[in-house]
Amino acid sequence: MNSLLILGNTGTPLTILEKTAYAQWLTTQSQCSQNWLQQTNYNGEGLALLPNFSKDSQGELSQAVFVVTNASHYFSCGDLINKLPMGQYVLEADPELHQAICFAWLVGAYDFSAYKTQANKKGLPSLAVNDQTLVDSAIKYALATTLVRDLVNTPAADMMPKNLGDTAQTLANTFGGNLSQIIGDELLEHNYPTIHAVGRASINQPRLIDLTWGDKSHPQVTLVGKGVCFDSGGLDLKPAAGMRNMKKDMGGSAHVLGLARLIMSHNLPISLRVLIPAVENAVSNNAMRPGDVITTRKGLTVEIDNTDAEGRLVLCDALAEADNDKPELIIDFATLTGAMRVALGTELPGFFSTNDEVAAGITEAGSKISDQVWRMPLYQPYIDLFKSNIADMTNCSAGPFGGAITAALYLEKFVSKETNWVHFDVMAFNVRALSGRPLGGEAFGIRAVFDYLQARYSHG
Repeated sequence: MNSLLILGNTGTPLTILEKTAYAQWLTTQSQCSQNWLQQTNYNGEGLALLPNFSKDSQGELSQAVFVVTNASHYFSCGDLINKLPMGQYVLEADPELHQAICFAWLVGAYDFSAYKTQANKKGLPSLAVNDQTLVDSAIKYALATTLVRDLVNTPAADMMPKNLGDTAQTLANTFGGNLSQIIGDELLEHNYPTIHAVGRASINQPRLIDLTWGDKSHPQVTLVGKGVCFDSGGLDLKPAAGMRNMKKDMGGSAHVLGLARLIMSHNLPISLRVLIPAVENAVSNNAMRPGDVITTRKGLTVEIDNTDAEGRLVLCDALAEADNDKPELIIDFATLTGAMRVALGTELPGFFSTNDEVAAGITEAGSKISDQVWRMPLYQPYIDLFKSNIADMTNCSAGPFGGAITAALYLEKFVSKETNWVHFDVMAFNVRALSGRPLGGEAFGIRAVFDYLQARYSHG
């Protein structure tokens, strides 16, 4: 990635414009260039390549022009790196657009080819920008996005709880953090009964991954990520179509690891803790059953209404532990409900928050960098839908409506009323290819959250 975006001011000029500026730009070009664009039927949209028109030219490229509707959108130029011929280009664009363009340039290069025997070996061009800070920043954001995508895209056979733990260990080693893991029956010894109950049926032992980093005198922010590495549904088995992409059910853990990478690579002045309850929801003779009652870490008893509502079960123990520290902020990410996808579609992540100021800050941060998020309501009357005749509550509501809200209300039971808590319910997966966003694993909301945290903590 370091070779794709470099510090420099030499190369073939790459001019990036918005449509509204194209006509004026065209008048400043040579008559040869204007004639070429006209004769090639270029209409001021997309990519145009201009040859060298000098007498001694051998037909080499002299300039590339890329025109888009909105160049400030962080994915508008996402396909550009794959359209240009090999070579080094130097960016010519409004400096206010550079950050978006550089990010799009790098994430557009993403290709998950680890399992392809005939992987595309085509090289990619490089882009020179005369701003080291910008280059470094774009690379950090792109690496975090790549980490999330890679984790989600990796088949479940190679991305089980142990593999998630190994990834967290690599991050700890890279940035000077500390990692501990509570594995298998140790979860019962340390009072994480719901994580154990969900994961015990798998040969891949469940675990709680606990990454810490930073100066403990700094404000504490705790991230919690759902790490269901594969979700069969348990005894309430999913149909084949519903199970097909359940390798992505650890997408919440991928998101918090990507966000942690952003925080640590920028050396944000916080005390960071990352908790990942990592399990496989499998079927075996010791799998939890509908009707079972589990006593959670917090002490609340939960009647299992549906074993496929397991994400909230592993999260509730992790959230209870996170809340014990009384951090300034708890943020969890989870691929939790299909109901959120019904409400907002697959490309707009919904979130809930107990703090209006935090919610507004994250929303505003995301709107500035094309990482839009949408706040959903914690509508308290729906908590009645969790009533159980034999336990404190059930693990899912009595009806099919408002599923994203009821899932969030369940989780809210495990954080204190005074805790600033944010819960993201994300798809973690692109179901259609868009500019800079290929089919498969995707990071939603982590740039919005990071930019909010950076604004909140970097200046005292």
